[in-house]
Amino acid sequence: MSLRDILKTSSSFRNSAGILATDAILGFGDFFLFASRVFSSISYGKEYRFSLTALTIRECFRLGVLSLPLITVTGLATGMVLVYQIAYQFQKFGASSYIGGVVSVALARELAPVLSAIVVSGRVGSSLAAELGSMKISEQLDALSTLGIDPFYFLMLPRVLALCIALPLLTVFTDLVGFMGGLFVARFQLGISHYSFFDSIMQHLLLSDFLSGLFKSVFFGLIIALFSGWRGFKAEGGALGLGAETTKAVVYSIITILISDYLLTILWQKTFNLWSGS
Repeated sequence: MSLRDILKTSSSFRNSAGILATDAILGFGDFFLFASRVFSSISYGKEYRFSLTALTIRECFRLGVLSLPLITVTGLATGMVLVYQIAYQFQKFGASSYIGGVVSVALARELAPVLSAIVVSGRVGSSLAAELGSMKISEQLDALSTLGIDPFYFLMLPRVLALCIALPLLTVFTDLVGFMGGLFVARFQLGISHYSFFDSIMQHLLLSDFLSGLFKSVFFGLIIALFSGWRGFKAEGGALGLGAETTKAVVYSIITILISDYLLTILWQKTFNLWSGS
C-alpha cells in the first residue's frame, strides 16, 4: 500500500469517526429533549378529563402482570443453575452452609434486577416501540395533537410511571422465585436441607441488598420506557423503518441498563455507606 493510499484511508477513518461522534452527540441531545418533554407533560394533566392514575394502572397490568410468566421462567432457571454451579465449587471446600447466602445476595443485588430488566426490555420495550412507532407512521400522534391531547401525557407518561412501578415488583418476584428454584435444587439434587439453606439466607442477606436491587430497578424501568418511546416517536418509512426503530429501542435499552448497572452500584454503595456512617 502506497503512502497516498494510507493517507486516504486515515482521512476517511477520521471523517467517519467525526460523523459517528457528531451523530452520538446529537442523539444524546435529542434523547434528553424527549425525556424532558415527557416529564414536563405532567403540568398539563389538569387540562384533561382522563385520569393519569387510571392510565398508569392499566399499563401496570399490561406491562407488568402479563410479564409474569416470562419472569417466572427467568427466576426459576437462574436460581436453579446458580445453586447447582456454586454448590459444585463450595462442596469441594466444605462450605455448603454458605450456598443459600451467596445465592440470595447475588440474586437480590445483581442478577434479579438486571435479568428482569433485560427480559422486560425484550418483551415490553419492543412492544412499546412498535406500538408508538405504528401510531407515528399512521399519523395517530398528529391526530391526538389536533384534538388538543398531548401524546406525551396520554401515551408516554403512564408507560414511564408503570414501568418504574412494575419493574421493582417484578424484581422482587424474581428474587422469590429464584430462591424457590435454588431451594428445590439444593434439597432434591444436592441433599442440602431446607433448614440449612434458609438459615444461610437469614444470616447473610440484608435489607440493604434488597433495597439495592429495587433502587436499580426503578432506573431500569425508566430507561426502558424512555428509550422505547423515543425510538417509537422517531419511526418513519413504513414497516422497514418501524422494524429498525424497534431493534434500536431494545439494543439501546439493554446497553444502557448494563452500563448504568455499574454506575448505580457505585452510587448506591457510596450513598449507603454515607448514610450508615461506615
